Amino acid sequence: MEITIRRIMLADVAVLSAIAQQTFYDTFTGTCSEADMQGFLEQYYNEGQITKELSNENDLYFFAEIDSKPVGYIRFMEDYSNLPLMKQWKALELKRIYVLKEFHGMGIAQNLMDFMLDFALKEKYQVIWLGVWEHNLRAQKFYEKYGFVNSGHTHDFPIGNTPQTDFWFWKFL
Repeated sequence: MEITIRRIMLADVAVLSAIAQQTFYDTFTGTCSEADMQGFLEQYYNEGQITKELSNENDLYFFAEIDSKPVGYIRFMEDYSNLPLMKQWKALELKRIYVLKEFHGMGIAQNLMDFMLDFALKEKYQVIWLGVWEHNLRAQKFYEKYGFVNSGHTHDFPIGNTPQTDFWFWKFL
């Protein structure tokens, strides 16, 4: 099985929207009401919002594909708006990394993470940071395997009216 990674283009918006909605739903279903979940998906993963993000050349989206079929994606960019203290370094925010659940355990997330780390080193970033839900221990363990540590900073990440908290993890390069 060969995993390839390619930049997501505007022509991929419908596929990305569908995968983004499915993977977010699969990851967080049961952590909020169904109404809150559907409202969140409609607000952040609709084709219009994703088109806007893909239209920004600095907002980097990539698919992981098997046999030319997208099975996961990663989104990252240099962005300091969510955690201004990161401005003291050249910092890359890992905004999303998701794999369709039927492809978990096949090395896809690792390929996506390795791709982003290679990009960060090549572009001379000093640190990579990300938000991870406080109760998503599987994701936290994944990030820790790559040397990310909990920074001690948190932020609210509500899904609709359901309050949730993310930890900010970081990795200095």
